[in-house]
Amino acid sequence: MQPSRPVQAAAPGTVTPTHCPYCALQCGMGLARAGEGVKVVERPAFPVNGGALCGKGRTAPAVLSSRVRLTEPLVRSHATGGLVPATWEEALDRVAEGLARTRAAYGADACGVFGGGGLTNEKAYALGKFARVVLGTSQIDYNGRFCMSSAAAAGQRAFGVDRGLPFPLADVARTGCVILVGSNLAETMPPALRYLTEMKDNGGSLIVVDPRRTRTAEQADLHLAPRPGTDLALALGLLHLVVAEGHVDEEYVAARTSGWEEARAAAMAHWPEHVERITGVPVPQLRETVRRFGAAEHAMVLTARGPEQQAKGTDTVGAWINLCLATGRPGRPLSGYGCLTGQGNGQGGREHGQKADQLPGYRKLTDPGARAHVAAVWGVDPESLPGPGRSAYELLDALGGDVRALLLMGSNPVVSAPRAAHVEQRIRSLDFLAVADVVLSETAALADVVLPVTQWAEETGTVTNLEGRVLLRRKAVDPPPGVRSDLDVLHGLADRLGHGKGFPTEPEEVFDELRRASAGGIADYAGITYERLAAGNGEGVFWPCPEGTEGTEGTETAGAAGVPHAGTPRLFLERFATDDGRARFVAVAHRGAAEEPDAEYPVLLTTGRVLAQYQSGAQTRRVAELNAAAPGPFVELHPRLAARVGVADGDPVAVVSRRGRATVPARVTAGIRPDTVFMPFHWPGEGRANVLTHPALDPVSRMPEFKVCAVRLEAPG
Repeated sequence: MQPSRPVQAAAPGTVTPTHCPYCALQCGMGLARAGEGVKVVERPAFPVNGGALCGKGRTAPAVLSSRVRLTEPLVRSHATGGLVPATWEEALDRVAEGLARTRAAYGADACGVFGGGGLTNEKAYALGKFARVVLGTSQIDYNGRFCMSSAAAAGQRAFGVDRGLPFPLADVARTGCVILVGSNLAETMPPALRYLTEMKDNGGSLIVVDPRRTRTAEQADLHLAPRPGTDLALALGLLHLVVAEGHVDEEYVAARTSGWEEARAAAMAHWPEHVERITGVPVPQLRETVRRFGAAEHAMVLTARGPEQQAKGTDTVGAWINLCLATGRPGRPLSGYGCLTGQGNGQGGREHGQKADQLPGYRKLTDPGARAHVAAVWGVDPESLPGPGRSAYELLDALGGDVRALLLMGSNPVVSAPRAAHVEQRIRSLDFLAVADVVLSETAALADVVLPVTQWAEETGTVTNLEGRVLLRRKAVDPPPGVRSDLDVLHGLADRLGHGKGFPTEPEEVFDELRRASAGGIADYAGITYERLAAGNGEGVFWPCPEGTEGTEGTETAGAAGVPHAGTPRLFLERFATDDGRARFVAVAHRGAAEEPDAEYPVLLTTGRVLAQYQSGAQTRRVAELNAAAPGPFVELHPRLAARVGVADGDPVAVVSRRGRATVPARVTAGIRPDTVFMPFHWPGEGRANVLTHPALDPVSRMPEFKVCAVRLEAPG
């Protein structure tokens, strides 16, 4: 294969069609040249958002400014201890030396790699290959583990495949009932709210499950406000009522599923009054939910971080999947279960090798056939590939111990990880830390070497949105002098570490290799090319899309003979991706949170996002318009709790857990349960919410318990 030519920035006067750099909607937008930079213009032909954008998308070009981002490498001065400018050669030499020194002294697994859910598919693929081929380490994971790993594990267990939505978002508008569990779409994915609004306008019902009366819950026909950490009991109670009130689709269950009797027995132990005592959701609301969901011809359950970011998240999502299976929803048009993936490339980022246990194409690292296939593409011995490593939090917790050096790309765990003060201490204890990022994040500020890399509008690459739609994000502007792409970084490091070949810098060349590596896997991209992604309105191609002309069984728009495979917008129409083609019920039972309230810590804390900020805030906190809308952290609490603590709206209040303390202004509202407080997690400093959160891990997904822990509130003075 001939290397492709470097991608050039758009000429003045043209509009470059591309995608927003933030959430997993990957909203379509256009970028037009405006002076030395670019401005956002609508792209109404893109089907996911139809031109609509939230404030983060509209202001995304602000982070391209050299005033707010890194424009030259930085290295830790041996004389002063501070970060000072350096040449690229010096910076890359230092990183290569640090990794090589660590590997020589302590072994390959002493080198860790930590990636990000915002990296393009090409970067994620190259990073996984670099870890396993160049460093030979098993110690690689990424911050997407904190996003939807519980839903991914539950989906694999039930359906044999994990794709956030196994149907296009457009199907949501045409269904008859949606149960939205633990998602505040109005603030986290505003352009997606239109699908729920349209569904209601068409006569459908919206049921929102959230301990807070959020902007999304205000749109609901029915709002269930369970105690944090009890979503599993709630789903089991609803399934109990589905059985008791005759809503089980017996024909579907018999023809398309297995394991029903065990799951049914587990659900019947969760009778409505018992579930009301656990969750706080009144029995009449449980019955009304089942009436609406069971009576609808088409219906869906959509989950997000609420039920997933728990130490029992896989079982919790599994219980909601059981509800869908019992009522005959998955694999039928306009019905089913879906997960609302959060991070920009959270879906693609885990498909191609960033996760500790996966190889490209969603192949398992423990599968000998998968290892042989990928090793052949990489030109290495399958035996040379390391086995599975630690999950994200476990990797961070091992820093400074077994893992002595870390290469980190596109993540800010000092703010975003659970038990964040402890994670910061572990990062500080490393022998060597290198960070590649767009901005000097709180984590990058601790590094020995900081590498300034290109971002969304300065590079071409693919991303995969929450629907499994592979998209081409195009370069619109040149990066500032002194900035290189992550692919350049990996190429330069690989070359210095004795692997000069196999790490190209052109995205299309990397993607072509990714296609070969993914071929035949669950997430098969072999039939997707840059040319196809750029064609027409740039609507993308849904995976799986194998190379060739035969259609995939169970897809509505598979290719016909002589026509390239059209992709798979809808999964499971004929069979599930299990060995026998049947979906699997999994019997689960409610259990408590890892940390329940007690006399010393009597209140429940749950965390989440606000409209104007994104994830750790490393980028959005540098945008004036967004900071004006959401200038800092706060704690949301009920008036009765505020009165008991002795604080008024706007007063400073300390939120204290067994792991740390955060002091923030109080925001008093009747829209939250009296036994619960809420904090957004976008800020560092005294208001850093994740110093409080619990690192207990789901035994299957290894997801930390971000959504529930015990705290107390302390008024000043």
